[in-house]
Amino acid sequence: MNILDRKTLFTVLLLAILSYALGHFVLLNSQIDPALLLALGIIIGGIASAFASSTGNTGSSSISGSVETTTLYVGNLPYRANEQVVRELFEEKGQVFSVRLLKDKNTGKRRGFGFVEMPQPDALKAINELNESEFQQRTLKVREAKQKQESLTTNDQD
Repeated sequence: MNILDRKTLFTVLLLAILSYALGHFVLLNSQIDPALLLALGIIIGGIASAFASSTGNTGSSSISGSVETTTLYVGNLPYRANEQVVRELFEEKGQVFSVRLLKDKNTGKRRGFGFVEMPQPDALKAINELNESEFQQRTLKVREAKQKQESLTTNDQD
């Protein structure tokens, strides 16, 4: 489950609880079933979340379906560079959706390269301006990331 799904679920549950509590305390003398109030809250929460998602008011920097993104490979990074520093560097060139710096599984130390996801026009600008540029005494390599190829295995055991 990704972050947006968790936010949506949280919003739905919060609105359901609020609806139940409001109905329970405000309508104390009414004959409305608490389960019905909870269901009503879930419905209202779902509608509110769907509306917020469709208008882009999710509160996060979600990637819109209409924006073409490009993942950049960033190589020769200083080992001391962290995600925040790399994000700040690339945000000078445009909007940044995500930064992932890879670490060695055994040691936990950074491996000196990573990936930055940006809108396509901003990514092109970042490639042009940051490739072969100096960053913390290192010459960066910035290019469009290659797609990870899926292993092609066949099971012909019938």
